[in-house]
Amino acid sequence: MAKLFGTDGIRGRANDLLTPELALSIGRAAAACLAKEGGGTIIVGRDPRRSGAMLEGALASGIASAGLDVCLVGVVTTPCLAWLAKNIPGAGGGAMISASHNPMEDNGIKFFNPQGYKLKDSQEKAIEDQHFRGLAGPRPRGEKIGRIYRQENLADKYRAYLLSTLEAPLSGIRVLADCANGSAAAFAPALFAAAGAQVRAINAEPDGININRECGSTHPQGLAAAVRSDSVDLGLAFDGDADRLIAVDDRGEIVDGDKIMLICAKALKLKNKLSRDTLVVTVMSNLGLILAARDLGIKTVATKVGDRFVLEEMLRGGYSLGGEQSGHIIFRDYATTGDGLLSALQLMQVMNQTGLALSELARIMAYLPQVLVNVPVASKVGWEENPRIQAKIAWATAELGDQGRVLVRPSGTEPLIRVMLEGPQEGELQALAKVIAAVIKSEQG
Repeated sequence: MAKLFGTDGIRGRANDLLTPELALSIGRAAAACLAKEGGGTIIVGRDPRRSGAMLEGALASGIASAGLDVCLVGVVTTPCLAWLAKNIPGAGGGAMISASHNPMEDNGIKFFNPQGYKLKDSQEKAIEDQHFRGLAGPRPRGEKIGRIYRQENLADKYRAYLLSTLEAPLSGIRVLADCANGSAAAFAPALFAAAGAQVRAINAEPDGININRECGSTHPQGLAAAVRSDSVDLGLAFDGDADRLIAVDDRGEIVDGDKIMLICAKALKLKNKLSRDTLVVTVMSNLGLILAARDLGIKTVATKVGDRFVLEEMLRGGYSLGGEQSGHIIFRDYATTGDGLLSALQLMQVMNQTGLALSELARIMAYLPQVLVNVPVASKVGWEENPRIQAKIAWATAELGDQGRVLVRPSGTEPLIRVMLEGPQEGELQALAKVIAAVIKSEQG
């Protein structure tokens, strides 16, 4: 049986893998699953890519045909959708239609339970099983058919909530926001202005096609160049659904999720608000973060790559802050998922409270050189048992010794195997990574 759900919902080429027919079937199956959580209205949001409205109609129809009401909230961020699923009275869960940082040709569907968390693996499997059984299940008639209605002003409640997380206005901060021509365009400029910052936005005119195109958190170089030529205190880059944040300091240097997490962890620790003095990271976080955290008296716990694994560890251990180098950062005291807008507010709050420029705060850690190669493959299955691939990984690991590390893993959302090496000499890392990538491409590509 094919597997639909990856590490972050269902994702694929819109109208090819992710068709309206699939969205309809998944909507019916998800309604049956969420009904077991207690029922209630399902909140449905989307990012602005062109296929979003098409899939929104099909997904909503599937849910309503199974007897649950659907509230369409329009273009929102994924964290907004998660917050609405948890905080709107009568909500029985939520569904977000977005492919996050992927190109506009892709789209995706991810579900949230009434507590605002992504569904468990067992729940996603139940939805898959129901889908592959066909359009079976309850067929309510008459007044028992679910209603579909639109209420896009609900997002205002989320904006007000974000502002309430600040201890004081962000007066005087000058910020340049790269909205990735995605969901952040409808939120970031007005939100930061309401918080007291002086805001200018770029890539904030989504047309359904330009989302993530050479901009946003996956392409922060353009923002960095704009910051260097402008008189601002920082730049903030979001991805298509605004659950990631990559920053740029006042000197035009990129500040990734590792540095943002550690800056905020230090500030929380000084306020005795960093639960168990621990920061949850992934295996992709730079070793420099681990060493700097240790010097600050902050413990680190590493998980597999994926914000869902970070959150699972945070819930298991009772931790309050965690995230990924890519910019997914979870402030569990305030949110149930990574939230780029929330992360931006908290980072600017540290700047205001310390009186330090972001370039000064970013000195909190020094990076060890890190090389990442993404290898396109025909199959992400079988590489772990392949003797040629494993021999090259073992060889590279031996070459680095205890001064570095090798991490090879499949992407959870794309047909790629990622090869990451870390160590003191970048040239050596690039050479080793090239050898591993070549054998993976030969064996899997």
